[in-house]
Amino acid sequence: DKATDPTITEENWECIQRFCDQVNADIEGPSLAPRLLAHKIQSPQEMEALHALTVLETCVNNCGERFHNEIAKFRFLNELIKVLSPKYYGTWSSEKVKSRVTEVIFSWTVWFPQEVKIRDAYQMLKKQGIVKEDPKVPEDKILPPPSPRPQNSIFDTDEEKSKLLARLLKSNHSEDLQAANRLIKSMIKEEQEKSAKVSRRVNTISEVSENVKCMDELLENYKRQELSKSDQDTLQTLFQRCEKLRPLLFRLASETVDDDEALAEILQANDQLTQALGQYRQVVAS
Repeated sequence: DKATDPTITEENWECIQRFCDQVNADIEGPSLAPRLLAHKIQSPQEMEALHALTVLETCVNNCGERFHNEIAKFRFLNELIKVLSPKYYGTWSSEKVKSRVTEVIFSWTVWFPQEVKIRDAYQMLKKQGIVKEDPKVPEDKILPPPSPRPQNSIFDTDEEKSKLLARLLKSNHSEDLQAANRLIKSMIKEEQEKSAKVSRRVNTISEVSENVKCMDELLENYKRQELSKSDQDTLQTLFQRCEKLRPLLFRLASETVDDDEALAEILQANDQLTQALGQYRQVVAS
């Protein structure tokens, strides 16, 4: 409350720092703090909301990976989106607050490129016309440091390329530095492709799990003859979608031969899918 006091115009840095210290000291701090801050950011008092955004950005700078994980969840991002959306508080939130919220979300897309949900949330705002163009973040603005790269990053696993890059960057020759730039770009592209494959795999397995769960429930009702016409249509749609997911899983499996854990997840999802499709054919088609 002191860190976001609407009656003061200047930031109370002592209280803001104490808040960050408390977040770091309390085991539940990183999960509780975003909820408290979301409530303050949605305040009808402009100064309280602006102070809360400053506290949020300071926490992102000082409270580490667990805090980053919380703010990258749809649950928290949706609270920020409500400040911008005319369906929620966007009609009475001040332009200054909405501008800061937009700036915050945009800056996170830059600093946390691996957080797909942040990027998706920001793209959704642009698609809906709530954000017309990317904000120009001031050059002197202190943004949070990028999260550490995963250990299996291409920069860590490809030792040969990493050594070559280090050698090129130490050179004073302009052609070596240009070669280093090209190598960095190709390594980043490779990293992005790798990340996209992981994202495809996670999303497909998640979809299989959800569809199989829904099919199982609808099939149980079908057996008891308690299924409405619309639910029967839903069941048929699910069956058709599940049939299309099978070749997707096979393709993912062929891409994932070098990762035993991921391959095991794909094969498990395939077993669930095969079982659900077999059950459908046995119960409905017969």
